[in-house]
Amino acid sequence: MHHRSRSYKIFTVFNTIFLLLLGILCILPLVHILAVSFSASAPANANLVRFLPVDFTVAAWGQTLGNENFLRALWNGVFRTILGTVVSLTVVTLAAYALSKEDHEFKGRKLYVYALVFIMLFNGGLIPTYILVQNLGLINTVWALVLPGAVNVFNMILLLNFFRTGVPKSLEEAALIDGAGHFRILFKIYLPISLPALATVGLFTMVGQWNSWFDGLIYLTDSAKYPLSTFLQTIIVQNDFSQINVNPDEMRALSERTVRSAQIFIGALPIILVYPFLQKYFVKGIVLGSVKE
Repeated sequence: MHHRSRSYKIFTVFNTIFLLLLGILCILPLVHILAVSFSASAPANANLVRFLPVDFTVAAWGQTLGNENFLRALWNGVFRTILGTVVSLTVVTLAAYALSKEDHEFKGRKLYVYALVFIMLFNGGLIPTYILVQNLGLINTVWALVLPGAVNVFNMILLLNFFRTGVPKSLEEAALIDGAGHFRILFKIYLPISLPALATVGLFTMVGQWNSWFDGLIYLTDSAKYPLSTFLQTIIVQNDFSQINVNPDEMRALSERTVRSAQIFIGALPIILVYPFLQKYFVKGIVLGSVKE
């Protein structure tokens, strides 16, 4: 017993140190980007900035937050994320509730589950998806970014397993005896109990929507409708600075690198701010939703 206790303490120490170092490695790049965004042009271009600003200045942030195109893309990204999360959570929750029933309650349930898993593993491909979106008249609309990926099968299975293992069957049976319908049972019993799982699935969906840039690039023909991730991709990866609206003299004074760093940090900030509010549900939701069906 003493040996086990000592081994456990040693494991705890090493595990804590390892996770601490891993956390630092994850945070340091973000700290570096923040330091570059607050640094002057010359030290930023000369790679003299590490984790603290050199010749502190807020010029890059002022330029970024004063850029009409950037603010419009930021709003487009926020709107797309909110709309996509609401739509996806609604569809996934309804599907998970129906598929969480027993076979005698929902005939053909397993067939639907197998079909959805097959779709998750083998999709139709980019060209058929684009043709479908085009034929539905969704090109250059926010719905082209939201609807194609609304049914996330992985999230649905996560929520389905939580409904099957985390919600007492006796509560549903009592509600049915009292005359409650399925929608009432879902909203009055399942959803309040399932907040950890819903928060987990919601966080996955939000991060996916916020970080998605490729669909905006292929489905949106008007750059004014680009969400922030697509807007940043055109600037940082494709080196297209036509949307920044900065005259050459001002850009030389600011440095492309400092402006990019400010934009990247602002782009990551919304998810960073949201995560602490969902963290208390996150681990519990992952564990409870991981029971195999």
